[in-house]
Formats: sequence, C-alpha cells, structure tokens
Amino acid sequence: MNTPSLGISLEPRSRVEQGFSARVLRFLHLDGWLLAGIGGVLIVSMLALYSAEGQQLDDLFDQVARMLAAFVALLFMAQISPAWLRRASPLVYALGLVLLILVLVTGDIGKGAQRWLDVGIRFQPSEIMKLGVPMTMCWLLHERPLPPSFGILVLVALVIFLPAAMIGIQPDLGTAILIILSGAVVIFLAGLGWRYIAGIAALAGAAMPALWLVMHDYQRKRVLTLLDPESDPLGAGYHIIQSKIAIGSGGIFGKGWLNGTQGQLEFLPERHTDFIFAVIGEEFGLLGTLALLLLYLFIVGRGLYIAAAAPDTFSRLLAGGLSITFFFYVFVNTAMVMGMIPVVGVPLPLVSAGGTSMVTLMAGFGILMSIQTHRKLVAR
Repeated sequence: MNTPSLGISLEPRSRVEQGFSARVLRFLHLDGWLLAGIGGVLIVSMLALYSAEGQQLDDLFDQVARMLAAFVALLFMAQISPAWLRRASPLVYALGLVLLILVLVTGDIGKGAQRWLDVGIRFQPSEIMKLGVPMTMCWLLHERPLPPSFGILVLVALVIFLPAAMIGIQPDLGTAILIILSGAVVIFLAGLGWRYIAGIAALAGAAMPALWLVMHDYQRKRVLTLLDPESDPLGAGYHIIQSKIAIGSGGIFGKGWLNGTQGQLEFLPERHTDFIFAVIGEEFGLLGTLALLLLYLFIVGRGLYIAAAAPDTFSRLLAGGLSITFFFYVFVNTAMVMGMIPVVGVPLPLVSAGGTSMVTLMAGFGILMSIQTHRKLVAR
C-alpha cells in the first residue's frame, strides 16, 4: 500500500546530521566515543558537587568554569600532532622541574603543605609532571630497541624519581606515588622483562623501612589507622569511618540525590574533593557507583584501543601510559575512600572539585584524541 508523501524525507536528513557531526569532530580532532565517556563523568560530577557543596549555585558555576577551561586545554592539545608532542616532551619536563624548584623556594603554603604557585592564577606545578614524566619517557624510548637496556632503565628511573622526590618534599605523597606509577606503566608497556620487574619489586620492598623513616608523623598515622580506624575515631580514623558509614548507608539504590545524611549534615569531611565518591555512594547507592565505574572503564578501554591502533612507538606508549595511569587515579581514590589503602589525598578524576587536576586530565585526553585523529589523517 502506497502512503502519501509530503515531500520530506527523514532518512536523508539523519544522514546529513550524522555526517555534519562527524565532520565537526574530525575538524576539531576530537574522538566522539572518548568525548561521550568524559561527558558522562562530568555530568555525574555536577550532580555530586551540587549536593556536596550544600546546593550552592556559585560553587557549581565555579566548577563549570573550570570544566570549560579544561575543555579548552583538551581542544588545544588535540590539535597538536604526535610528532610535535614528541619534540616538545623534554621541554614540558624541563618546565615542570623549574616550576617545582620555584614551589620549594617561593611556593604558597596551605594546610601545612607547600604545593602551589600564585602567578595571578593559583596552581600546582606537580600536575604538569603527570604529563611531563610519561611524555619524556616515551620520547626517550622512541626509536630505541625494546625492551629497554639496563642503561636506559637507569636514565628513565632518574626521569621518574627526580620530580617524584621534589613533590614528596612538599609534602604531597599522593601525587608523588601517581607520578611513579605513570612512569612504571610506560616501562611495563615497553616490554620490561619479568626479571627486571621482580628486581624492582624487591628493591621497592627493601626501601619500605627507609620510606617509613622519612614519612611525616601524620602520614605514618594514616597507615597505622588503616588497620584499625576505630583506634582514633575522632582523629586520624575519622575520615575513613565517616566515609564507610556514608557508602554503607546508601545500600543498593541510595538515599536519593540531595538526601544523603553524612554529606548534607557535614559529617563527611572533604566531601567535595577527596571523599566525593562517598557522597555518590550514599545518594546513588551501589548501582550509582557501579555506573560511574563503568564510565571510567569505558574511558580507559577507549584509550587502550587508541593505543593499540597507534602508528608508532611514542604514540603507543604514551596513549597506553595515559590510559592505564588514569585507571590508577580512579583506583587509588576509590580504594582510599573505601578504606582499602591509606588516605593519600588523591581526588576522584573529573569529579572532585579542583582546577589544576581537571585541566591536566583533560589535556591528557586531548593527547589521546590527537593520537587517534592524526592517525586517521595519515591513513587517508
């Protein structure tokens, strides 16, 4: 049976719209799948922060402004080809070292730590090294035989531990650990032999007593409190106890958005930064936290796909390193909030309030998008 036609076809218009979206993404060097995953996490961030910050629109608008600034950083990095990124890697690393020295000399002090520089905009130079260290390591390993030789391993170890030590002095143990992990991931992806891995693990274990000696008293207390938070319920154990209460009280479905008691009544400390995952667990329950974790896994999986399809060693190692390191960011924060590891002051990626960390992460995603979209351009 023939149906009357109005002279309007929805199918061609749909194809035109899809083609237009694809052309815009291609023109801006953006990966649609990765962008969708990031957008999903940012929506969760706005919902959680609005609740965690006492439903203050001004605070929410501040975070949206940070997100926009971070997106500009993503867009900028996506335009730079991997070849240019490779050439710029040692310069980024050198700039980061200079800024870390300035922090130790003239940095702003806040909450007992000297981590910030104020040049009209207050920021943490340590965040630059989250990109500078893996980029420089990939630059060193590019066009060299893999797995790396012992001499190259010594060189890359220096690249990792020099900024990590400077950051640890601030003190910022959490960021120092993440930078060491970012370097370790690149070395592992470069095909490091199991003999070397076992040797490094043995050295790390042997260095633990020395690390314990140089740790600050509050850091040692956090490690001891992990085993028995109730031993100091109003002191070092308070964060973990309240966080567990918040997550556990959320159950499977949660108490509902804006209805969490631990967060709304301010029992939960640092609820808009390090412990925002507990706010999500209380208000959205197990299903809400699983949904967020699935979004994170999607982002990591897309990053690893980009790494697998990358055309050269530098791009493969960098894309894989950034993706797996992002996974570690998520793991460290969520494990910390659930009391599985000591509190180390690591924010939940793309969700916690903060500017420098958000910009650094989004710049890293811009690098991933650059690797993916420039690969397609070369293939054409």
